[in-house]
Amino acid sequence: MENAPLRILFAGTPEFASIHLKHLVDSKHSLIGVYTQPDRPSGRGRKLQASPVKQCALNAGIPVFQPASLKDPGAQQELAALDADVLIVVAYGLILPQAVLDAPRFGCLNVHASLLPRWRGAAPIQRAIEAGDATTGITIMQMDAGLDTGAMLATASCPIGARTNAAELHDELAALGPPLLLDVLGDLQNRQKNSRAQDYTLANYAHKILKPEAQLNWRCSALELDRRVRAFNPFPVCFSPLEGQRIRVWQARAQNAQTAGQLPGTIVRADDAGIEVCCGENTLLLEVLQLEGGKALPARELLSAHRARFAAGKHFDLLPTSAS
Repeated sequence: MENAPLRILFAGTPEFASIHLKHLVDSKHSLIGVYTQPDRPSGRGRKLQASPVKQCALNAGIPVFQPASLKDPGAQQELAALDADVLIVVAYGLILPQAVLDAPRFGCLNVHASLLPRWRGAAPIQRAIEAGDATTGITIMQMDAGLDTGAMLATASCPIGARTNAAELHDELAALGPPLLLDVLGDLQNRQKNSRAQDYTLANYAHKILKPEAQLNWRCSALELDRRVRAFNPFPVCFSPLEGQRIRVWQARAQNAQTAGQLPGTIVRADDAGIEVCCGENTLLLEVLQLEGGKALPARELLSAHRARFAAGKHFDLLPTSAS
């Protein structure tokens, strides 16, 4: 038997979270408030930009709260006074103190884009692709004071294809999460009663993506670089300097080609199929690239105007041997 409609608070910030919020708005449950991070400067004009979650909440007529921190006693009292049954957290970006975790009647639930405990932390989608995982998914978790350490209420899995990039996997998981969340909310007390603890020995930390990581290290294997290109599309997008210009690589494919005696980073051929570059092991075929000030183009189109720049024998810059 399904639960009665719940009084729900929602906390989230990016598009991934807003997709979940939209499904809650259309559900039988009552959205009594939405928490999201303060507006941030964005774009060339650095104008303040509302988060996707804030925009969704305002369109639905839901009160929006944007505290800089939930550690403030006043913010905690304000949240508790809303008298929520449950707080749903999806990529919120702020730490929830114990007072907040304890405030709702049924506590706080987190929608996490990984099959916990595989990838805890900020970038589970990207790190799963980068590591070569064949499967990932969504976990609905009862939040506790740790970082993604709470008991699991439900999971749903999806495969990671050999060509899947982070943008595509984001969309697949964003479609997988809302129905799983609504299913859990429909039988919440029973789900909580039958929750499963995580196996801490299987946990990995999905570190936040840093822009310097996006520079391709040609000493790595072609397979490693293939995964990194896919993991960092659409952000921060992999790149490698060539003759003083940063070349962004949006799409690439590992090739099973021997390169004995070739220096990593050397262009071995450039044709309509792509620009093939020697790696520490095998080669990487660059299929979609972007020059500074230009737009991303298939190699065939780019070479029609810049073939000399990518001639065989030219070298992409190498990172120092200590870099990874």
